[in-house]
Amino acid sequence: MPALRWIPNALCVLRMFLVIPVVWLLLQGEFSLTLWIFGFAAATDGLDGYLAKRFDWCSELGKILDPLADKILLVGVFLTLAFTTLVPAWLAAVAVGRDVVITGGALAYYALYGYPHGKPTVASKLNTLCQIVFVLVVIAAHAAGRIPETTITVMGAGVFVIAVVSGLDYVITYTRKAIAASRLQRGIV
Repeated sequence: MPALRWIPNALCVLRMFLVIPVVWLLLQGEFSLTLWIFGFAAATDGLDGYLAKRFDWCSELGKILDPLADKILLVGVFLTLAFTTLVPAWLAAVAVGRDVVITGGALAYYALYGYPHGKPTVASKLNTLCQIVFVLVVIAAHAAGRIPETTITVMGAGVFVIAVVSGLDYVITYTRKAIAASRLQRGIV
């Protein structure tokens, strides 16, 4: 099966390309079709991880593509949902801001100390899951209209909390890692 090792990376690239129809359909108010396409995109996230782990199809490229695909999908959708006023702008700002801080930190670390060799934390995985489920519920509420507003509000609060916790977790973890790398560079043990 080594010839199939490319599948997880291809699923990540597909997820990136699916952002375009998802955003366009959201802007058109086509919630039912958006729900299906976004749901499929979300499923590719789980599938690529499963395949990579189950068949040992992990790659350095995949370690970059997977979180990048998640960020592109969720940032694009949160910005669109805020633009269309389907979610509060402050919630989208927190979700997007978290990713900006993490990406900026990773780039700074790379510039100063080299490749960070980071792994997603439990909080980060939970953040991605909560954001995906929240987006699915928001879109489903507009597609079917049967989801109480209080459910969306409570889930939005959960997204806010886990985004802040996950963002702080990354900042603390990689600040410690940067301090250790700096000390190592300067010969301080």
